[in-house]
Amino acid sequence: MNLTRTTMASPVGELTLVAGRAGLVAVLWPGDDPRRVPLGPSRPDPDSPTLVETRRQLDEYFGGRRRRFDLPLDPQGTAFQKRVWAELLNIPHGETRSYGDLARALGDPRAARAVGAANGRNPISIIAPCHRVVGASGRLTGFAGGLEAKAFLLGLEGVLPAPGRKARCG
Repeated sequence: MNLTRTTMASPVGELTLVAGRAGLVAVLWPGDDPRRVPLGPSRPDPDSPTLVETRRQLDEYFGGRRRRFDLPLDPQGTAFQKRVWAELLNIPHGETRSYGDLARALGDPRAARAVGAANGRNPISIIAPCHRVVGASGRLTGFAGGLEAKAFLLGLEGVLPAPGRKARCG
């Protein structure tokens, strides 16, 4: 696979964006473990149209001007992982789902652990909003970017109080 990459500053740290010919392949966190999202070699290309558009849309999201992404996506994984990642795209901005909710939406209520494992391997974090997945009790659970980043993203979407804001009621 012929991959290009660039980085961008964000409120959750420097993100690495990776694209292939068919679309966005990965959004990687600062210090991301390369075993979490195994990728082949890539070359820097900050002018790649996919990466330029991804950066623009992420900037809009972090600025509170975008609730849904419109990008060509090409995450690499198993058929099951791709089904989970596609289901993440159905979680609306400002809402959360549990791993069990996702398993039921995929037609296998007993697959919550497998959904959790696939969620942990989501290569297109933020775009496919794995930060919107919480434990059955509503508690924040593991996140490749760290729980602080997850809380920030949920605060940005109004699910949790953002710094300097009160939680939404009702």
